[in-house]
Amino acid sequence: MAKWHAFGRCKTRLSKDIGKINSAKVQSVMTKHTISVANSLQKTKLIDISIAISGLGEKNCRRWSKELGIQKFNLQGKGCLGEKMKRQIIINKKFCTQNNIKNIIFIGTDLPDLCHQDLLNAQRKLQQNDLVLGPSNDGGYWLIGLSEKIMSTHLYLPFINIKWGTENVLQNTIDNFASNKLKYKFLDRKIDIDTIFDIENRK
Repeated sequence: MAKWHAFGRCKTRLSKDIGKINSAKVQSVMTKHTISVANSLQKTKLIDISIAISGLGEKNCRRWSKELGIQKFNLQGKGCLGEKMKRQIIINKKFCTQNNIKNIIFIGTDLPDLCHQDLLNAQRKLQQNDLVLGPSNDGGYWLIGLSEKIMSTHLYLPFINIKWGTENVLQNTIDNFASNKLKYKFLDRKIDIDTIFDIENRK
């Protein structure tokens, strides 16, 4: 899930401290880092990448995706984060079926500390669990991995009763799964970069 690093339209909280130009640069660098990590695994055929983009029209999305070295792209579309993720699952479902891909992993592009081992760990945990979550410092998550079981019979669960953009996102998601007795596991906690304090806390 990626947002185009437009001047004044990305990292608005961070821009209050470091300026719109610098915050756009930070977003661009983090996006390229995320794509680099994912691309390193795609080259070994361990994953297939599909980038969901907001902030650009289809023509410019195609151009940007090509620059990033990614073949498959989609527009995120309207709605809250949950609606956007669910839409991407529906869009990519045919490709997954045709290529025997059983699990889907979502990551954002606010993670300068992301490494290929994080994605491999998520894949490994999904073999034994219905859901994998990477908790973030703001009460949300930096990764969510969904098993074939979730996508086929419980797709609504990760996306209902969620107060998106609040410190309760992770807990709301866990509650949805716990009440249905589905298995979930956590990855290591990471810092999403949204403010100057997040950058300082990485040191």
